[in-house]
Amino acid sequence: MDKSCKAKRILNRITIEVKKEIISKHESGVRVSDLAKQFGIAKSTVSSILKNKEAIKGANVARGVKTLTRQRTQTIEEVEKLLFIWINEKQLAGDRISESMICKKALHLHADLIKSIPGTSAESDIFKASRGWFDNFKRRSGIHSVVRLGEAASAIKEEANRFVLAFKDYVEADGFLPQQVFNCDETGLFWKKMPKNTYITKEEKSLPGHKPMKDRLTLLLCGNASGDFKVKPLLVYHSENPWVFKKNNVIKSKLPVVWRANSKAWVTRQFFIEWVHEVFGPSVKEYLQYKNLPMKCLLVMDNAPAHPPGLEEELVEEFSFINVMFLPPNTTSLIQPMDQQVIPNFKKLYTRALFQRCFEVTSDTELTLREFWKNNFNILHCLHLIDKAWRDVSQRTMKSAWKTLWPEAVPECVFEDVEEDAPIVEEIVSLGKSMGLEVSCDDVEELVEDHKTELTTEELQNILKEQQQAATEELSSEEEEERRDSVPTALIKEMCAKWVEVQSFVEKYHPDKAAVSRATNTFNDNAMSHFRQILKHRKNPFCSDL
Repeated sequence: MDKSCKAKRILNRITIEVKKEIISKHESGVRVSDLAKQFGIAKSTVSSILKNKEAIKGANVARGVKTLTRQRTQTIEEVEKLLFIWINEKQLAGDRISESMICKKALHLHADLIKSIPGTSAESDIFKASRGWFDNFKRRSGIHSVVRLGEAASAIKEEANRFVLAFKDYVEADGFLPQQVFNCDETGLFWKKMPKNTYITKEEKSLPGHKPMKDRLTLLLCGNASGDFKVKPLLVYHSENPWVFKKNNVIKSKLPVVWRANSKAWVTRQFFIEWVHEVFGPSVKEYLQYKNLPMKCLLVMDNAPAHPPGLEEELVEEFSFINVMFLPPNTTSLIQPMDQQVIPNFKKLYTRALFQRCFEVTSDTELTLREFWKNNFNILHCLHLIDKAWRDVSQRTMKSAWKTLWPEAVPECVFEDVEEDAPIVEEIVSLGKSMGLEVSCDDVEELVEDHKTELTTEELQNILKEQQQAATEELSSEEEEERRDSVPTALIKEMCAKWVEVQSFVEKYHPDKAAVSRATNTFNDNAMSHFRQILKHRKNPFCSDL
């Protein structure tokens, strides 16, 4: 059967509902390759659906197939895309989310969109964020770890308490020492954000085209229960190669973080597994050897989307000493060590380092604070501040963070809980005032909380726009690959052989050898190298393009 006919038959078997679901997920930032795996179809089939998305969106569902309840409007589709981003951000921050919270946020987003889109006010009576809508949305989006209505906070606390007892029994039975037990957790960081009452923030918000989400990144922080070993953090940004990296010839492997990038600035499973193999495994192995400790460790983490449930099975033989334990769903804020004290303390230390940097520059140069902030503070400076803040998180804070999960591992003197954050906050306020900023202790506390605060509808729309742009670029890349792959291998080999013949003939009989050399080299570099690269790629699809 002709290849194109076969592809059409496969395409025709896919229902309109499924096609619309593929389009919706792609517009929410899901990659073509991931969609192909999820729906069990070829990447080319996904690309064909996306190429015809306008026609598919306008099509009615075939007879005999139940339509979506009251047929979702374009506004409701937009609500669901923004809601999906909001849920991911909440889960990334370790926040517990419930069905009622999701429905409430959906109504809020819908109301905001109705206000901003002319002629849609009549839709406000249609969308009620009902139980039926929620169940359909959950199925379409694949969200998990959502607290259902009626699942009380007390039940979650009881689950957390049961886990603490089971955890104690497990580490005692296996003989794990505090040095061998690690916890990791992701957190968002608005790296270029000052307290909202300062004139810097007020001016920045009034600037045309201001995009606060561009200043956001995600960090994965990890350390052990004895507090004497902190692992090199994983950082995910929205740009693979910021202009300041190119300008300063930055070698990423020498950065104080593991640098990764995607349009969402989110940790993915791939990034997490790479971090485990490239950083966590080797550095923990070296640490255990240096301490003359048995070669085994326990990594405790929550069930965030980026953490593979079968991580132990994906580890290479060298790192089989790593054991993995997952916290129960929705208990992060109660018992996850990093979330208890470490991350809040780190963010205050980052803010202090940021204010110190501002103070030093404005004191030692002719730059005003406004000029420095707008034009002279970039992501490279931020990385140095992150490194300083992470190093400044004390061993006492790292130990104290395990009080709720593993109190037996925390020395009694640490239990006395000397407040370490108060002097840091006071120093930030003092530095701010010395630079002419109106800032209070409450402003600093609010700024630290703002790093995981509720995203506005506008901010969610900015993230969605960036994701859609990245998805469009990926589709263009897929189409280019499709065009490239449409040339038969046999034909490319035949033409390459003919070119070798022509080249040999011209080199042998043309009188001007220098002119021939220039011409053949140019043709080789600009034309034939393209086809040789295709052959190389087909022979080994994992090889990198030269």
